Amino acid sequence: MSRADRRASGRPLLALALAAATTTFASPGAHAAEARAEAVVLSISQREVLITSSFAGADLTIFGVAEPKGAAAPRPDVVVTVRGPEQTFLTWRKSQVIGLWMNTDSRAFLDVPGFLSVMSSRPAALLAGPEILRAEQIGLDRILLLQRVGPDFADVVPSDPFRTAFLRIQAAHQLYQDDPAGVTFLAPNVFQSQLRLPGHAPIGRYEVHVKVLRDGQVTGEARTHFEVARTGFEQSIAAFAHTSGILYGISVAFGSLVVGFLANLLFRKE
Repeated sequence: MSRADRRASGRPLLALALAAATTTFASPGAHAAEARAEAVVLSISQREVLITSSFAGADLTIFGVAEPKGAAAPRPDVVVTVRGPEQTFLTWRKSQVIGLWMNTDSRAFLDVPGFLSVMSSRPAALLAGPEILRAEQIGLDRILLLQRVGPDFADVVPSDPFRTAFLRIQAAHQLYQDDPAGVTFLAPNVFQSQLRLPGHAPIGRYEVHVKVLRDGQVTGEARTHFEVARTGFEQSIAAFAHTSGILYGISVAFGSLVVGFLANLLFRKE
């Protein structure tokens, strides 16, 4: 199988800006949409992660403040979901054919996150009811992963063998992470989470989506992002390969010939 604050000068301005960014949602069984009016302010320790030849991974810290609408609001629960750039993966199933193990069936996962991390203050099953968890895609098993199933395009049940195998392989490479204790509180409404990026994390834009829940309902959310990019000699080579593919190929072939010729001179037997 195969294979990312500025403080306002016055509180009224901050409240106005945050209120403008709120959205609404419909609770299961409710007859009217309910506003997510709780203000959530986010900050991230790095806006850009630069990859060099010695890059072995990076640790980022996500900070947040949830401002409840009332003084008697219950303690919040927080879910932090980080999605890397979208990629397409082809997975295979092996079966025995005439005594040999061969690839006999495949499943394509289309435009799914190349990196995915779900961190929460408690296990997902304790945060809300099944309907809310499914509608809000809270938890790794509830994230929609579009697949090509024959002529159709859809997600499948969490127990589907291709889906579970895909999640297992991605988790083994530290590209998919599920941490039910990954969000900690520094104060009653101030939280943080630690994100670990592996050394082989994909290049591109990473979206950070934070949801705040109280009494099993999503009461606020906020988004931010960061970039993972190459720098130095590696970036120059990548840019050259992208903009001048033919010259890059000729250069690689010529370099291989030179290395082979030098190796022959150094190690040939007299």
